Amino acid sequence: MDVKDLLTETYDRLPDLVRAAVDGLSPEQLRWAPGPGANPIGWLVWHLTRIQDDHVADLLDADQVWTSGDWASRFGLAADPNDTGYGHSPAQVAAVRPESAQALLDYYEAVAARTAPFLARLRPADLDRVVDEAWDPPVTLGVRLVSVAEDDLQHVGQAGYVRGLLGAA
Repeated sequence: MDVKDLLTETYDRLPDLVRAAVDGLSPEQLRWAPGPGANPIGWLVWHLTRIQDDHVADLLDADQVWTSGDWASRFGLAADPNDTGYGHSPAQVAAVRPESAQALLDYYEAVAARTAPFLARLRPADLDRVVDEAWDPPVTLGVRLVSVAEDDLQHVGQAGYVRGLLGAA
């Protein structure tokens, strides 16, 4: 297995995990937080999708899925391409109000549908290309893709845990 196949395998596991975290939940359940300052399922899945959308769009030098269509309105938000949830205050977390589990699934599937062909085209040498010089050391494409996968996996795991707390598993 080459590294492209490894990345593809990792990203291909996410849609089932996202579906398991949100499928069948009501808008109220998606917005429920287990305690003050804790993130609800809807925010966690929205955020992991925003991160993948933002970062892959940057790698493709393309517009984000978020800004093309009515995605933002389905979450009660503005189509701000800079709003990925990073650094959100509790009030900003609470403002993310997915209209349904399907809205989360649809947005994730649209983002994943753009990520998959990008991963399929990767060559080993591509992964060493520097994509962000704002860090020390500079971030390569390979490191960025691992970072996105790590963020997505961490947050979908958190969403699954919160779902368990709901008793909706």
